[in-house]
Amino acid sequence: MNAEFATATHALVYLLHVGRCVTSDELADNICTNPARVRKIMAKLCKAGLVSSGAGRASGYSDAEDHDLARITLRDVIEALGESPVSPSWHPGDVDRPCLVSSGMGEVIDDVYDRLNERCLEELASISIGQVLHTLEEREAGLTTGPTEADRHDVGLAHAWQADTSGA
Repeated sequence: MNAEFATATHALVYLLHVGRCVTSDELADNICTNPARVRKIMAKLCKAGLVSSGAGRASGYSDAEDHDLARITLRDVIEALGESPVSPSWHPGDVDRPCLVSSGMGEVIDDVYDRLNERCLEELASISIGQVLHTLEEREAGLTTGPTEADRHDVGLAHAWQADTSGA
């Protein structure tokens, strides 16, 4: 994952929170980033049908007619961006070397990344934009501090999020 995922998730949660059409300038101000960056990311979300945008300078972004923002999952977000949760930036070794480790390690690491991606996508599919907003609202109200490290380790992040948002 890269910063686009965090920016897109933030934008969707903000859109759900305010419940109205929002310009890229307003989103950028809330996310603390550049409006051009927001437009680039939102274009991908629009193309995937997760949000809609109007034409013209005074227009903005809102929920798409066929998508309820609260039900969009973090997996939907990452897939709309064309990202993978875990991706290698470099492969160790050299496939042309006669050494078992050097010639085979890149492929083994790719298999590890593939398995990690499968698990991460399953986890992301279990967390919705609505759950993220609900957790923020509960934290603001002092009702919860969110999942603990023990929760994440013992039962998985999605289960912790579900327990954290079960009062909704």
